[in-house]
Amino acid sequence: MRAIVCTKYGTPEVLELKDVMKPVPKDHEIQIKVYATTVTTGDCRIRSFTSPFLLWLPMRIVLGFTKPRNPILGVELAGEVEALGKKVKRFQVGDQVYALSGMRCGAHAEYICMSEHAVVALKPNNATYEEAAALPFGGTTALHFFRKGNIRAGMKVLIYGASGSVGTAAVQLASYLGAEITGVCSGRNADLVKSLGAEHVIDYTEEDFTARAEKFDIIFDAIGKRSKSDCTKVLAPNGKFLTVNGLGIAKVSADDLVFLKELMEKGEMKAVIDRRYTLEQVPEAHRYVETGRKRGNVVVHVYPKYKE
Repeated sequence: MRAIVCTKYGTPEVLELKDVMKPVPKDHEIQIKVYATTVTTGDCRIRSFTSPFLLWLPMRIVLGFTKPRNPILGVELAGEVEALGKKVKRFQVGDQVYALSGMRCGAHAEYICMSEHAVVALKPNNATYEEAAALPFGGTTALHFFRKGNIRAGMKVLIYGASGSVGTAAVQLASYLGAEITGVCSGRNADLVKSLGAEHVIDYTEEDFTARAEKFDIIFDAIGKRSKSDCTKVLAPNGKFLTVNGLGIAKVSADDLVFLKELMEKGEMKAVIDRRYTLEQVPEAHRYVETGRKRGNVVVHVYPKYKE
């Protein structure tokens, strides 16, 4: 099968299209023909090995010393179940699924094998494969942090980085849960963030939200660029500061994908897609994601001529 392989740490040029062995499902695994995947900021951080100095050695131990231990990157995907391990019970051949492979990566390829008990579920009926592929990472990450923050209806919630993959999902989820949302993004993305459910938008190039007199019950930094000390003065009493920047891995499950599927089918959630690339163009997609200017998600067609 064809796959994009990260041959060593470095610039996008280290990513090469190669023919590799097609994975064979083990007893409890499903083999998925990947129709669509994404390039995330996480993919770029792994490829370039962007790590704080104090975490350099631990991260090399986790990821691999000279190159990624899992050289096929990509953490979210949508496709069709093509083969089953002999003990699989949850899925059938032909099921249309979407999934989050997490630190195992492997989605930038024509096929991937995953445990039937992994973060994989039937894709939303009203979503294309590319829309489904654009949902798992941002959606499950936002869910994880809002659970930590115990978000409730009526809360005043500020989302910093509201136009990114996590941010666009967070705005929609907070809106569904009944919060009053203030989104922080660039002015060019203000209309997008409002269309997703934010009542208020702050252009960070024009105003520092921490200078406001307003207080927020939750401040969610969806891109990991602010600190709690920055935001303390605009947190309400007992308010919570949440950030994607940290050592912990978001706790997610297949049930989260089922929940997101239900929201999308009810029209409460939609995928935000900025650009589309082919598998061969993954290095170009990395270069674009690294500009920091993407809106929502960058999708990769693995099999562009799939049947929707």
